[in-house]
Formats: sequence, structure tokens, C-alpha cells
Amino acid sequence: MRAAVWYKANDIRVEEREVKEVLANDVKVRVAWTGICGSDLHEYHEGPVLIPGNGPDPLTNQEAPLTLGHEFSGIVEEVGSDVTRFKAGDRVVINPLITYGTKSSEYDIYDGFTFVGLGSDGGFADFAVVSEKNVYALPKGLSLEEGALVEPMAVTVQAVKEGGLQAGQTVAVFGAGPIGLLTIIAAKAQGANKIVVFDLSEERLEKALAVGATHMFNSGKVNPLEVGKEIEPEGFDVSFEVAGVEITLNQAIKITKTRGTVVIVSIFPKPVSFSPMDLTASGIKITSTLAYEPAVFQKTIDMMDSGEINPKEIITSRIELEELVEKGFDALTNDKTQAKILVKLSGEQ
Repeated sequence: MRAAVWYKANDIRVEEREVKEVLANDVKVRVAWTGICGSDLHEYHEGPVLIPGNGPDPLTNQEAPLTLGHEFSGIVEEVGSDVTRFKAGDRVVINPLITYGTKSSEYDIYDGFTFVGLGSDGGFADFAVVSEKNVYALPKGLSLEEGALVEPMAVTVQAVKEGGLQAGQTVAVFGAGPIGLLTIIAAKAQGANKIVVFDLSEERLEKALAVGATHMFNSGKVNPLEVGKEIEPEGFDVSFEVAGVEITLNQAIKITKTRGTVVIVSIFPKPVSFSPMDLTASGIKITSTLAYEPAVFQKTIDMMDSGEINPKEIITSRIELEELVEKGFDALTNDKTQAKILVKLSGEQ
């Protein structure tokens, strides 16, 4: 089968690989669509970040080179002898989170952890073999393209939960990339009263307005703290840091109201600095998220199925697997009109 394999930073090769053996609790999925995630970009430019590049991952026993891709959907091709919830032909989406699975759900997502497509072979391939516990049914009302958006959407539904966002509260979002846009959608669904977005790209800011932001500002042209104070003099209830750089983290802290919350959603590839006194003097809390509880993943599917959230608006391109680097990673890096790029495998709907 075809697979996009990560060897090292700036070295991803589409090549032929053998399909893994289907063990008793495994499900073999014929991959339909896989989304390119910001974490994939980090691995491409700066990796290994989450990829086990210096020995086997303790949860999966796999190491690089391995197949990327953790935002994917498809159709069940084969099931192991002990699989009971799925059969060949079922339409499914993958929850790629892998943990030790020995703690309650709110703690289990931090026990380990790694992901299919980062700690083990993933969905930038014609077929993926995953554990049954990572497989979720895709409702008839959702296309397989939409199924490839469940995972990143679940990240932001969890982020809104971590921030304790309530209906009628105000939100600041730093970064209008794919996860930033999905954060806007999740915050709007939660009933946020004002959603103010900061980014350097005019194209992404326009997209932010289209998916639900009430205000947008180019932080290269205005001071976010000054314009934020004009809109919310006391500060915002919840701020989301979705850019992954030091300056936006500090801005997110300073723009948040007394006893408000800052949620870090982005991956920081290197250490950054902030003053703890900014928290001590304000009672502001910092929390973070990278994954999602199983119940939140299922909730995301249900919300998409009901139309409560609609992430398909952020899809900007569909490409072939062989175009992954040039029209995928390079495009997302250099072309700010791009948001979510889906990679076509079988292309089934």
C-alpha cells in the first residue's frame, strides 16, 4: 500500500509499505480522508516532537520511520477475531489517542500519551490497522470528509470545557489557523457573547469572521492589549492561545480578566518565558489541552451530526497523497489562505 512515512525533519516519503497484521482486537480501515494537522507540520519542520525518534515509544513499541496522519476516517475492511462492535463495511472515524488506559477518563488522557500517526503508523496510507477501542462509528448524516474533521474539532471542544466557558461570556483567540478557527466554532456553540480573534494573516482573519468571530484584528498592525481593552475594559473571561509563540502567550495572559482563564491549545516546540507575577497579581489561571476525553470525542461526533457545530467550513483544499509535501505541508507553511487541507486516500464519502 501507499504510505507517507516520516524519517526525520524535512524528510517525508510516499512509498510502498506492507499492511500490518490484523490482531484479535484490531480493526483494519480503508482510509478515505486524512487531515493535515499543525502537529504534523511541527514534525515536518522541527521533529521529532511527539514522534519517537530516539527509540521505541513505550506505549506502542514503534519508532521512526513511521506513517504520519492522525485525523482520519474510512471504511472497515477487516476485523480481528475478538472485535464485537464493528464489521466490514462500517463507516468509521478514528480517535487516535493512545494511553495506558488504567485511570479514570479525566486523568487517562494524560497517562502516557501518544497518538496513532505520531507514536504509531497512522492514516496517511491506503490502510490503517488500529485497536477497536480507537474506532468510533460515523453517523449516516456525516460524510467521510467530515469524519476526518472530528479529531481536530474534538481538541477544541475539550479546550472549551477546560476553560470553563459559559454562555454569555467573552473570548479572545490568539491564532486563526485551523485549530484557532475550530476554537471559534466551539466557543460559538457554547454561547460565547463576544469572540475576538488576533492573527497576522488578513486571509485567516476573514475566515475567522466567516466561522463566528465577532471581532478580528491584525496583531501586526494593532496592539492586541489596547484594542482588547477597548472592547472589554475588564478583560476577557477566557483566552485561548492557539499560536504557539511566546508573545501571544503573554498577550493571552494580559488580556484576560481577573480570575479568568487562559487555555493553551497549541504545541510549543521550544520553551518560552512569562512572568508568574502576571498570574499572582490577577488570579488568572492557566490550563492546557492537547487531547480529549472519550466522552468529548463522542460528543463532538454528536454535535456535528446534529448541526450544532459545522467544521467543514474550514476545508480549503483537497490533495492527493503524492502531493502531501508540496501542496500540503509547504502550502500550509507559505500560503495563509490555506486552513484545513484534506488528503484523499480512497476518496469515498
